[in-house]
Amino acid sequence: MRVLVGDIGGTKTGLGVAETDGTAVTLREVRRYPSGDFDSLESLVIAYLEETGQSPPRDCPFGAFAVAGPVEGRHCRTTNLPWEIDADLFEHLLDFRAVGLLNDLEAVAWGVRALGPDDLAVLHPGEPGPGNACVVAAGTGLGEAGLFWDGARHHPFATEGGHTDFAPVDEREFALLGYLQQRFGRVSWERVASGMGIGNLYEFFLDRHRAATPDWLAAEFAAGDRAAAIAAAAAAGRCPVCVETMELFFGLYGREAGNMGLKHLALGGVYLGGGIAPKNLAVLTASRFLDGFFAKGRMEPLMRRMPVRVILRTDTPLLGAARYICAVRGAAALRLTQDGHVPATDPT
Repeated sequence: MRVLVGDIGGTKTGLGVAETDGTAVTLREVRRYPSGDFDSLESLVIAYLEETGQSPPRDCPFGAFAVAGPVEGRHCRTTNLPWEIDADLFEHLLDFRAVGLLNDLEAVAWGVRALGPDDLAVLHPGEPGPGNACVVAAGTGLGEAGLFWDGARHHPFATEGGHTDFAPVDEREFALLGYLQQRFGRVSWERVASGMGIGNLYEFFLDRHRAATPDWLAAEFAAGDRAAAIAAAAAAGRCPVCVETMELFFGLYGREAGNMGLKHLALGGVYLGGGIAPKNLAVLTASRFLDGFFAKGRMEPLMRRMPVRVILRTDTPLLGAARYICAVRGAAALRLTQDGHVPATDPT
């Protein structure tokens, strides 16, 4: 099956053409675009089709788009972009045979089985075995998804767990909560364990220490990704506030990844997606991430059994989107034909 696949994020959108048999996926013509440069997904896809010479339905009869936001049926209003995406309208406007929408972290969960050993970094080996799994991804926002184990295979499903309430555990974190409540009212885990969270933590520490941003760092903020600049300054030891920011960030990220693992009883593994973990792998490995992950009181022995792996491939949502639409179309074909010629697709 040939599919136009997309990964629609608050900062970047990736598009490509996938060839898949339902398990293995090959990608080509992958392009990445600043999401904010376009007023809709339709306009971005049209630009991609013109740039690459692809033409639905001739070259890519199907479309599958992983979207950073809650997908309800065939519609999604993106969380960090002013876009509304309607699969039925998309099919009509661009002449696809079928278009599927799924949450971006659900797409990562679908993509896990398409990954090889070199696509993963082991943060904690745990005791690998069958069972539920989950994905936690700190990027522009904080995404989370589950993989239910039915005894034979995994079934990915979406959540909006990154928007659950942040829970402080000590004086510093209670001060952080109060600081962020003044700015945002309600404070979710996404406000502290994501790219935007890194910026929020940095501003909190500036306020707490009555410090100011150095001119050289302010120039880097103006030139590009603020969270990346803070992380780089911390890794180089150039900015004490940045060092403190990233130390707390990784501890909080580990706590919330552990929360997700505990809620899903993820003995099949906890996978870290998003851009922050692979880009800061050495710092992550040396950080207090695992301390936060394991810190679950009487449940700590259970937490230590859960493997924790970092997804290194940034195109995993594209792999997962292709596998998702293949499974959906395969199941639909089976229901329609009932003649056994279309093989059932293993969900993961």
